Amino acid sequence: MTLADARTLPAVRIDDASLESLTRELAEHAPAHDRDASFPWEGIRAVHAAGILTAPLTDPLSAADASRVFQALGAGDPAVALISAMTVLQHEHQRADPTWPEAARDALLAASLDGPALVNAVRAEPELGAPARGGVPLTTAERTATGWRVTGRKAFATGSEGLALHVVWVVTDEPSPRVGSILVPGDAAGVSIVRTWDHLGLRASSTHDVVYDGVEVPEESFLPERASQNVPVAGIAPVVVPSIYLGVARAALADFARFAQERVPTSLGRPIATLERIQTVAGEAAAQIAQADAVIARAALAIDAGEPVPDLGLVKTLASRASIAAVEGLVAAIGNPGLTRGQPLERHLRDVLCSRPHPPQDDAAILTAGRALLAP
Repeated sequence: MTLADARTLPAVRIDDASLESLTRELAEHAPAHDRDASFPWEGIRAVHAAGILTAPLTDPLSAADASRVFQALGAGDPAVALISAMTVLQHEHQRADPTWPEAARDALLAASLDGPALVNAVRAEPELGAPARGGVPLTTAERTATGWRVTGRKAFATGSEGLALHVVWVVTDEPSPRVGSILVPGDAAGVSIVRTWDHLGLRASSTHDVVYDGVEVPEESFLPERASQNVPVAGIAPVVVPSIYLGVARAALADFARFAQERVPTSLGRPIATLERIQTVAGEAAAQIAQADAVIARAALAIDAGEPVPDLGLVKTLASRASIAAVEGLVAAIGNPGLTRGQPLERHLRDVLCSRPHPPQDDAAILTAGRALLAP
């Protein structure tokens, strides 16, 4: 992967005007993809054209810029934002700690020259659940004369239908089994998608199951456990996911304001935006959004300064709680319209609730913080 090759990738365009335009473009298609849970290719192509998917290869994002970018994507379509985040974080991981064989890197780069080439770590399993809780995968990599044969089933593979490359968590069948990840091209024989994702929110994220039925890959495709982590511990990772859901909260507040300005009950004779009750609700949501923004910005500032991130495990928990509270309050304030299909607030509420399952989940983050505080 040479610098000359990287220069042929789309230029990174993340100035305020470009991000505002990208948010609008994603938002245009988001309702339709939410309704039928179809893959949001229009949005993914737009993110790629803005140079964001391959930014770590051309013009790496600072943590502060990563937060701006993923807030903008989350405000437009959080499903697109999450699929994009997985690819960006895999490229960021390889930039910080290169572990992939050259052939795999070059193939993904070549595909990225022609359009979006998505990649994600595929780790969860129906029996195991979330890998962050511990355990060993049931998906196996069996030695063959020319490499490995991958067999198993994975769950919650975000972007599944569009992935050019799967980074699959496996255990080898060697006399001394090793746990690691193995690189599997998305179009390899034996890879199939099972459309299991029928979720409350992020319905267009294509977070389906994937079956690997004796998939043959080369010897060098196996990555030892050190190299198989989903995202780097440091870098932009801690701010990306909470920023997506902060973007959802910002979109919800904008749609609430629009509704309040347009809603004129005959009994009132003026927009409900003129009522102190509605103004207070909007102000409370703005305060919660500011809280989430401050938590993420504090972490981004430390990351960009090369300093330890204060309360790293709590960044996602605190920001997500504030984002959820903001949207819940806005929905509650307008009654039935807030829960009506076709109204954007209903979709924003479903989407923002999806922040909870992302690691670290609240109980794990709080337990870690408590143990650290009370350690002798």
